[in-house]
Amino acid sequence: MRLYHHPLSSNARRAVMAALHLAPRLPEPVELVLVDLAQGEHRQPDFLRLNPQGKVPVLVDGDFVLTESHAIMEYLVELAPGQTLWPADVQARADVNRWMFWSAQHLMPPVGVLNWERFVKGLTGGGAPDAARIAAGEAECRAALAALDRHLNGRTWVAGDALSLADLALAAPLMHAQTARLPLGGLPHLAAWAARVQALPAWQQTEG
Repeated sequence: MRLYHHPLSSNARRAVMAALHLAPRLPEPVELVLVDLAQGEHRQPDFLRLNPQGKVPVLVDGDFVLTESHAIMEYLVELAPGQTLWPADVQARADVNRWMFWSAQHLMPPVGVLNWERFVKGLTGGGAPDAARIAAGEAECRAALAALDRHLNGRTWVAGDALSLADLALAAPLMHAQTARLPLGGLPHLAAWAARVQALPAWQQTEG
């Protein structure tokens, strides 16, 4: 299997973290393939045949090609006997899924806005930051992070009593904390949870 990624993509990072965490249980190694976004490799015909949207991550397993980070994470756990990131119990699994969908719907969009306006624009010559978009993104991001902080009060992990795909999905965008200047102040429960996730080998191996 090959997993195409880039270290500045939080979408790719959550998939890479899942692959690294599950590596001992997967039937074959996952080769991590760096896509050089700065050189436009994601716009080349070979890559566009894998993902016409020109985005990472992409997982290739034989003739099967899968895009979208959450789908890749779920595919990998299905291949890993004895894994614990995705519970067997139907309701517990639904709760994990709920938080993965919540991440995609409520957290990733405002984080993406802030990271684009405050960081990526400067890298790509995209123009000056848009103050109105930043203000709206900050408000939306602050509301989402506050909701997650409230949920984590008294909890070690996001869904259930063990680390799950939900934790990896929700923690990944926090890699943009500095570049996007995410509004993380005054969120003690989220901070404690984030520290636990960031102490995991899978997070440490994807740093830098």
